[in-house]
Amino acid sequence: MPSSRSKQSIDSKTLVTPHHDGSEMYISNSAPKIGKKVTLRIRVPHSYTFTKAFIRIYEDGEPRSYELTVDKKERLETWWKVKVEIINLKTSYRFVFISENKYEWLNARGIFDHDVHSNDDFKIVALPAYPQWIRSSVFYQIFPDRFAKSGIERELPSWATPREWDELPRGRDKTTGTEFFGGDINGVEQHLDHLTSLGITGIYFTPFFPARSNHRYDASSFDHVDPLLGGNKALFSLVKAARKSKIVVMGDLTSNHCGAGHPWLAKAKKDKKSKECGYFYWDRSVRHGYVGWWGHASLPKLNFHSKSLRKEMYEGKNSIVRKWLSPKFGMAGWRIDVGNMTGRLGKDDLHDEVMHGIRKAMDETNPKAWLVAENGDFFASDLDGLGWHGAMNYQGFMRPLWNWINQNSTIGGGFQGLPFAMPRITGGQMVESMKTFSASIPWRSLVSSMVLLDSHDTARMRTVVNGDSNRHLTAMALLMTYPGVPSIYAGDEIGIEGEWGEDGRRTMPWEKRESWDNDFLAQVTALIAIRKGSDALADGGLRWVAVQDDFIVFLRESKKEKLLVFLSRSAVTTTIDLKPLGVKVKSTLFGISAEGDEIAISSPSATQAIWRVI
Repeated sequence: MPSSRSKQSIDSKTLVTPHHDGSEMYISNSAPKIGKKVTLRIRVPHSYTFTKAFIRIYEDGEPRSYELTVDKKERLETWWKVKVEIINLKTSYRFVFISENKYEWLNARGIFDHDVHSNDDFKIVALPAYPQWIRSSVFYQIFPDRFAKSGIERELPSWATPREWDELPRGRDKTTGTEFFGGDINGVEQHLDHLTSLGITGIYFTPFFPARSNHRYDASSFDHVDPLLGGNKALFSLVKAARKSKIVVMGDLTSNHCGAGHPWLAKAKKDKKSKECGYFYWDRSVRHGYVGWWGHASLPKLNFHSKSLRKEMYEGKNSIVRKWLSPKFGMAGWRIDVGNMTGRLGKDDLHDEVMHGIRKAMDETNPKAWLVAENGDFFASDLDGLGWHGAMNYQGFMRPLWNWINQNSTIGGGFQGLPFAMPRITGGQMVESMKTFSASIPWRSLVSSMVLLDSHDTARMRTVVNGDSNRHLTAMALLMTYPGVPSIYAGDEIGIEGEWGEDGRRTMPWEKRESWDNDFLAQVTALIAIRKGSDALADGGLRWVAVQDDFIVFLRESKKEKLLVFLSRSAVTTTIDLKPLGVKVKSTLFGISAEGDEIAISSPSATQAIWRVI
């Protein structure tokens, strides 16, 4: 791919137009109570001229307009403000700038010289703020069977196909889902030092409930930890040890289905008058007699028409959702599997009721718990502020990033749900894709979503970039600087590869450290430290500064700190002129060293930089 060779002045459309987002510099209170007044601010470069500006805000479903006034004038820009009363649970608004020859709308997606729809309006939700601890967190995803073995011998179940630790998963044969490598929770505790040295603050476990598979998304019980993983005793011990290391533990719950081995199904089959019979959808046209998720007999679909099921799952005092969040069990939150499909089947759409019920149960049990759902494909209404706190951000982060940075399109559409090779796009296309996602939801939902490069369901990033560690580092730097809660899939930090989900579920090579990419590990550790220690990355907004085919530049700004981030996917020779932005580099936090208000960059490969600017 050719390198970018140009002098990049900061005169792109993004910086000669007004800017507003949902961060603290622009909203006086992002979690107001109904009846309270909120001051909204916009920064407007002096080069952008207009006669008047108004906010268009919905009040009881009807639009109202109020004129903006000058807040303060600075050397290169003027801050404008307007104070509005929050009278509804959800408030949508956008701004308009007018003069004799100007009529432009500013919404969460950008600025437009034509009428726009309220779908992309800025949004405020009159609810208490989401858990603040996630703002500076870095999570680590662990697939329990593949992370570490404790050495404790346990009798294998009949479904398991035993494998040696240093073997690769076979992946696409009759053993898929049954290969048993023997990782357990005791092994995770034994290797907590690796997580602490990396700087991890949270563990996200894929399911740890008993099941008939290695992935455990077919739970045979939600009442206890799988004895193969060490049972409840191992989890309690890990949570206690992790807490001492300032690491929290989050579970994974399948609200959409259970496993065919669950007692609920056995009782339902035995007694058609039992309450458990109402937990499922029955279909005589299929051999097993019930509806399975995507037709799988191993994953019976749950029917939330059943009030008893709702009580079991989330409403009851000792329900599954509540129990594991209690102090006794100590989970810091839930990741909800296939959250977008939960409660949906044919003409039935109970999704919102179930989602809101899970959220209510969590708010009542532990209001500091994090609720993030797998929305493999995205429904904006799920993140309107009343449902999930956030989603696994495949749609607005991982997918556009893969399409921009990949060097291995033969992997195919894969988890993108595409029946063709992965596309390759420009930096501009990637940014527009990200904006499309973020504009459709409140800012609080964006920063509470999990950002990730890959997961147990996808190819590994090191394989996506065809082994290019520099490109991988660019992706990792974006992961650590983009709004949201970063999550690293166990082994990514040492360069583990994998062409698809099962192939990527490789074991951690604890006894073969010569295979580790230790240089990459050191860089990832440094990036995590920056992410955890930065006020701008925790609470700052996002302004795109320069977007080219092969590199991007953006600002993260809070009241206390400003960071400028430069990321390229390939060789680059360019100069970044910061004078139109009115900032200069004070210090280099990561990557290319620079100072002053003009930055010269010349790199033979993908490269990265994070600068503190003033």
